[in-house]
Amino acid sequence: MAEIRWSREAEQWLREIYEYISRDNPTVAGKVASGIYDKTQLLCDFPELGYKYREEPEGEVRILLYGHYRIAYIITDDFIDILGIFHGALQIERYLL
Repeated sequence: MAEIRWSREAEQWLREIYEYISRDNPTVAGKVASGIYDKTQLLCDFPELGYKYREEPEGEVRILLYGHYRIAYIITDDFIDILGIFHGALQIERYLL
C-alpha cells in the first residue's frame, strides 16, 4: 500500500476549486472537494487506477478522472504524489511541465 502525499500546488488547486464553487453553492463545493479527496484515496490500493499520461525519470505521471476534474499524480517507489487538480477545460500541458 503506497502512501499519498499532496503537493502544495495540489492543495491550493483543491482549495480554489472549493472556493469557486462555494460562491454559488457551499454544499456542492464541499461534496466536490470531498469527492476529489476520496477519489485520491483509492490510489492507496490501486495506484495505476488512472490512465498513463507520460513517463518521467522520477516515475509515471498518471491522470485520475473525477467528474469535470483531472487529478494528476506521479507514482514513485514508495509514494503517490498528487501534483494537481485540473478542470477538464484547462490545457493540462501548461501546468505539468
